[in-house]
Amino acid sequence: MTRLTAKALVAVVFWPSLFFCWFLGPFALFLLSTTSSEVCPRLETRAEFLAAANGTLPMLIAQNLIYAVPIACLVLWNRLSPEPTRARHIATCIKLFIVAAVIGAVWEYGSSLTCDGYGQRFFSTAWQMASYLPIVILLLNIPLYVLVFSLGRAYSTRDDISEDGLVHSERDNP
Repeated sequence: MTRLTAKALVAVVFWPSLFFCWFLGPFALFLLSTTSSEVCPRLETRAEFLAAANGTLPMLIAQNLIYAVPIACLVLWNRLSPEPTRARHIATCIKLFIVAAVIGAVWEYGSSLTCDGYGQRFFSTAWQMASYLPIVILLLNIPLYVLVFSLGRAYSTRDDISEDGLVHSERDNP
């Protein structure tokens, strides 16, 4: 398998996973990962709330593994055609992704704990502060999305195309 073929295969995984997982996925997975509004009124004890919130943990882990697919594609692209500048940008993407994933998991877990419709306080107010975490996640995700998109575009562009749009073969370069 040639390097160009391998890069193309990674691109076939990268672009759909970026679109479906990062742009559409949060809406679907958020609905699945938190305790639904139908379940909340039926929870009456602290143990029931904790059990419902802990039930979201497998979904949160699966969600973060699915979200990591575009980052893994960037790492594979870097292995196929290493470039130090892009490698530093990929390291930045990985760091931003890890921080955003941890904050996102805390937010979703915390929102599972604070869904009581009766005004009862089973948990500390620190979990209620989790409602402000989406702002932090947004501030992390905007540069992450831009950086991942630009890196994906740079890696999925063919190396044999010049800036004027012409394709140069190996025979053209002595």
